[in-house]
Amino acid sequence: MKNDFIVNIIHRPELSPEYAEKVAGKGVQDESLGIFIFQQDTAHKYGLKTTIQITYASLFSEVIVELAKLHHQRYGDEIALSLLGLPCKQFKEKYKTDDFCIWMFDEKTKREIVDDVFSMFFDRFGFYPESTSSYFLDAYTINYIKENYPSVKCAVATCWEEGPKAYHTCNNSWYTFMDGGPWNPWIPSKVNSHCPASSKEDDSGIVAIPHLSRDLIACFDGNGSNFGTHPQNVLRGMIYYKDGDEYEYPYLYNLIDQYRHLGKYNDGYSYNMMFVGPGWLNKLGRWEAPYELLAKSYDDGMKYYGKLKEKGCLTDMTMSEFADFYRLRHPDYNTAECALWKDILYGSDKQYFWYADPFLRTCLDFNQGGAMIDLRPYAARLPQKIGIGTDNVYDASYPYLIQANYRAGFFTHYAGAGTVKSCKVRYHGEEADLCLCRTMASFENTNEGVRITANPVTVVLDGLEIVIQSVFTFVRGSGELITTRKILNDLHGEKVEIEEYFTGGFGTTEYQADMSKLVLGVDHEKMNYSYLGRSVSAENAKTAYVEIPDIETLIEAGGEGCTATVQEGIAFSPVYHINLSKTLSEGGLTTWLRLKKAN
Repeated sequence: MKNDFIVNIIHRPELSPEYAEKVAGKGVQDESLGIFIFQQDTAHKYGLKTTIQITYASLFSEVIVELAKLHHQRYGDEIALSLLGLPCKQFKEKYKTDDFCIWMFDEKTKREIVDDVFSMFFDRFGFYPESTSSYFLDAYTINYIKENYPSVKCAVATCWEEGPKAYHTCNNSWYTFMDGGPWNPWIPSKVNSHCPASSKEDDSGIVAIPHLSRDLIACFDGNGSNFGTHPQNVLRGMIYYKDGDEYEYPYLYNLIDQYRHLGKYNDGYSYNMMFVGPGWLNKLGRWEAPYELLAKSYDDGMKYYGKLKEKGCLTDMTMSEFADFYRLRHPDYNTAECALWKDILYGSDKQYFWYADPFLRTCLDFNQGGAMIDLRPYAARLPQKIGIGTDNVYDASYPYLIQANYRAGFFTHYAGAGTVKSCKVRYHGEEADLCLCRTMASFENTNEGVRITANPVTVVLDGLEIVIQSVFTFVRGSGELITTRKILNDLHGEKVEIEEYFTGGFGTTEYQADMSKLVLGVDHEKMNYSYLGRSVSAENAKTAYVEIPDIETLIEAGGEGCTATVQEGIAFSPVYHINLSKTLSEGGLTTWLRLKKAN
């Protein structure tokens, strides 16, 4: 199958660039303009067209307006409109604020800003844009833009895996969280822009792309700002070396190629983007990197894309062109985005599998036997509002049920306190958790849905070898995950217990909100969460469940012939447990997990 590898090159001229927000004077403006021209010239030199995201400040510049028109005519570049770059002198004087993030304003101000910027754009160019951008765009803003400026079909709508990690790596000063969205393009829901649309009625009318294409292992585990196909991110992460007088950054090219590789898991389609504001290339340098290295890395990155295009391995598109392409390749709203991602930074055998559809986003870690280390309940379609005047002034993140970095995973100081979904095997009083069994996995697209099969692992309990293979099937269009733990060897009649378990929490940061609204149950018996460590259990149960009203989510789980148990935590360990167990000497344990909107 031919791999359609699509790349968006996006530039935004900023006459009041972020890095120099406290600096005034024409010199900064001239430098920013010069950097923008350098970026444009570099892309064109290697035969690549761009999307020019015009900022608010740039709309006051005749030079940039005319340059954009020229590049549109000469190179086919798209002239688009960015909702970044607001904090210029004109904006501050008009709106009497130092705020600059569109999603953090109250709804009335959001509308005023959108109308202001779109009207100015029309005055300068004689048409409305087909694309726009921001670090994050909430559903309210997207819906307002689409209703009033229907030409818009594409938007940069979130920055993948920001959240508390960005806050901490910015010295606890980055008061805006936007964690929990897709890492790859998606069609946002009208209800919540993090969630992929589930139907035509739920379709916001645009195709969304992430702010950067990031390393789906290194970014999740560490500071995402160091790992992206934005060359200056790679320099900030110090992932390069000097060979004589030359600097080399093979990781950047490996990362681009890793995105190319995703076509294997997405019916031959893969995507990458490069979105670099001029502040990253300023003449003073950034971090330990001088301007010469910043510029060279940018040129080398563009050169690599250009070579791929020459070989027929890449198609450069504008954002609006990509939106049309994406809809053609995704006629079914239930089409999932998949990424079986390997470690390209350290070269280990570590593997993550990322999956996103309208019902859920999740990550399986095969360095921990296929343990689930992230889970977001998109099925809840949480209608959260963001900005001044709401309950979420700065926290735009979509809540998790499992998040191994914010709420720990298997490896915790206090046993059993971490959020994770995995499997335990017991025999003669001994126990092993598959989280301790490193493995690798393979991908298959079936009629039922996406199937991930882990390589077999062997656990030894009281001298008995037990060979287990884990198979995960994401059932298309259902929000259901079927997990099978197969026993592959002859146990000679010995019986072992296999327990599939789910330890969960909910929230957007490290700290757990009040859990007293939760309801836990098995079949017809239930209890309200009271921090007492109580449990409800039943043999041959049909369904175990946890209902979380705060995030409008219902978790259901079951398996044929299983003993099902739900258990509440204590105040020191505010989690909940769903356990499904079965004793057997052959075959295996098959369980299912479903996410639904509560009520």
